[in-house]
Amino acid sequence: MHTIDDYDLVVVGCGAAGLAAAVSYAEATQGRTRIAVLERSAEQDRGGATRWTGAFLRITEERRLDPDWPDRVRRVSGGRADYDYCRKLESEVPETIRFIEDRGVKLVFDEFPLAHTFDEGTARMTPPGRPDGGGKAIVEALASSLEQHANVDIRYRTEAVRLTLSDDGVVDGVVIRDGDGRAKRLGARAVVLACGGFEGNYEMLTRYIGERACDLPLIAPGIANNRGDGLRMALELGADTAGQFDMIHAEPVDTRTGSADAVLYGYTGGIFVNQQGERFFDEGKDTWDNTFELIGYEIWRNQNQRAYWIADAKTLAIPGIENAFLSDVPPERADSLAELAGKLGLEAEALEKTVAAFNAATGPGDFDPSRLDGKSTTGITPPKSNWATPLDTAPFIGFPLTAAITFTYGGIRTDLDARVVTPNGTPIPGLYAAGEITGLFYHEYPPATSVLRSLTFGRIAGTHAARTA
Repeated sequence: MHTIDDYDLVVVGCGAAGLAAAVSYAEATQGRTRIAVLERSAEQDRGGATRWTGAFLRITEERRLDPDWPDRVRRVSGGRADYDYCRKLESEVPETIRFIEDRGVKLVFDEFPLAHTFDEGTARMTPPGRPDGGGKAIVEALASSLEQHANVDIRYRTEAVRLTLSDDGVVDGVVIRDGDGRAKRLGARAVVLACGGFEGNYEMLTRYIGERACDLPLIAPGIANNRGDGLRMALELGADTAGQFDMIHAEPVDTRTGSADAVLYGYTGGIFVNQQGERFFDEGKDTWDNTFELIGYEIWRNQNQRAYWIADAKTLAIPGIENAFLSDVPPERADSLAELAGKLGLEAEALEKTVAAFNAATGPGDFDPSRLDGKSTTGITPPKSNWATPLDTAPFIGFPLTAAITFTYGGIRTDLDARVVTPNGTPIPGLYAAGEITGLFYHEYPPATSVLRSLTFGRIAGTHAARTA
């Protein structure tokens, strides 16, 4: 096949992981090398999933990863997750934060209205970190830094088709298609796969996740380009896999808007009901950060992709609660449950019956969303283990919800230098992977670390590739 250009590094993907890899490589080689970054989208939409996320970061104001996170991943995965990988992330996060701050990303630590466990695994109100401007700020800062190097090409509207090998079995290029539809080859001394999971490929979702995968909307437009190309190409070379292939990270989102990332986090004081107006989840079993994914998955898997969140004036009284409603449309409001049911499309009598049973089951104690308050129900199923306060004070509020896919769990296995490995742990020469294309999680995703691990292992990949070039 005709080789149209030769590069020292080709990066497949232009999100946090790919850009971190390219920037690290360019700076480590002091701009003396040629780099290509392949982006399936147009320039104005570059950045994949990173561009659209709010990018909560599970860090302290000292720029360190929550020290409980590696152990939490090990606990919820039943010991299946790569613990050394998690500890590597923990040790590298301070350098990762310096990496983005030095390139113009400003971090903010705004107060959040509800308790979370980002601080040593204890429910508390520590302000979580995030980039000012969300993930888009990371994409534009790193892309601008990369574009300062003369020998870098960001090739838009370009898809990767397959990897090529030299006669001695080293990855030495990528076959691509761009606007003319013809297959052509880019030569490379190293390749970094950083093109996300397979959220945008319903054939792969059906194969791994199961029936009705086609009913999963995407949480943001950018992940439509995550077609599983990197996973497919790596498997063709004998790469190993990691992570739970039949599990996804799904989030409960507002059905009334087409805006990206319209997630409901602020559900502590209310209840969830299905289309029959019946509760189906213990809304107080843990803090929102440890349950929002489970709620999203339950809505998709068992509730026919429709659910409703119901609350009252006590939720509206929580200072700053609007910051936990990420939709650009405010919640529906009504002076009665029957009126709210009509606005949401629920049967009024069923909703009133469910709320009455819930109210009767709530116990004594003060409602305190700043901690696990122990205010629980008795005698109903499912229970509500914390924050069980009666819904009896107008105005009543609600969101209609569905589950949107954010990322897939299953992916490529890498070592601690971000090198793609075979089933016996041998690195495939010249091939790296970083970000959500790499598998890690089983059963649950302890959140606010996806962008962190993408940046971190992208940076590691680029640095290692430069060192061994």
